[in-house]
Amino acid sequence: MARPVTLFTGQWADLPLETMAQKASEFGYDGLELACWGDHFDVEKALTHDGYCESRWEILERYGLKCFAISNHLVGQAVCDPIDARHKAILPARVWGDGDPEGVRQRAAEEMKNTARAARRLFNCAPDEVKRQLTRVVVNGFTGSSIWQYLYSFPPNPPDLVEKGFADFAARWKPILDVFAQEDVYFALEVHPTEIAYDIVTAERAIEAVGGHPRFGFNYDPSHLGYQGVDYVAFIRRFRDRIFHMHVKDVWWSETPRLSGVFGGHLNFGDSRRYWDFRSPGRGSVDFEEIIRALNEIGYQGPLSVEWEDSGMDREHGAREACQFVRHLDFEPSRVAFDAAFERG
Repeated sequence: MARPVTLFTGQWADLPLETMAQKASEFGYDGLELACWGDHFDVEKALTHDGYCESRWEILERYGLKCFAISNHLVGQAVCDPIDARHKAILPARVWGDGDPEGVRQRAAEEMKNTARAARRLFNCAPDEVKRQLTRVVVNGFTGSSIWQYLYSFPPNPPDLVEKGFADFAARWKPILDVFAQEDVYFALEVHPTEIAYDIVTAERAIEAVGGHPRFGFNYDPSHLGYQGVDYVAFIRRFRDRIFHMHVKDVWWSETPRLSGVFGGHLNFGDSRRYWDFRSPGRGSVDFEEIIRALNEIGYQGPLSVEWEDSGMDREHGAREACQFVRHLDFEPSRVAFDAAFERG
């Protein structure tokens, strides 16, 4: 059976869920990956309002849609980050509070624990058809990082600075992951610049930091790896048991030098001087053919969730086109050994 094709609603949070669901259905998607911002999925309401989770399924079912994961990137970012005024714009008021940095981090950690509880409640009341297809309950998100700002080490970092950063990540996230385990939910970090893990090496180090916690894995997104020069197909094979979810997101990078490089030159997305930029799936540099083959190799049966970003294209056109692209792209692995056919006479 082909993997379900879903649309991540994070870039569509300006639209009510009802409108988003109607559009996604018209675009041809099987379901939505619900963001925990806008009105798409509210963690607090899921835990305190009777009937709230059921209301999410009612909207989805009205348009023939399913859901296989929720995402709380914005709150997760605040768990480990040095907090500043930028975070106020992305956090719920209950998490921001008075803005005291350590208080924000602690409230963000509690909100991520509650996200695991809310996800369990949501999927406990999922339609039977969704439960049959669901491989695991997943919350995608970010972790933040106390050491991202020290990426380029000048003045030279003290010898233990990076170690302390990973220790801080472990101390803050292990209790969160324990709640995920209690709720039988998995946390999938989207490996990404500004997070504790942003390539294969740091992803391995993050796993080690949390003692190989079985509820810690990855929301695989090749777009954040390719332009860095990271082998995004090797990532799948390296972490075959920890690929909990997948974003279909494309990125273009130049084959020749540009006016700015990997670090972006403080240029906005869409600026022609950039060395790389996000593109609608199929229009960038990512080799999705090899990704599908690697996902088949590791037996990944979760959704292929389109995270649509392309500052040079109308998003509705792009989302519709992306759905068609992914459906054409996906295929099941072979069930036969072709050489064996020669032995039959």
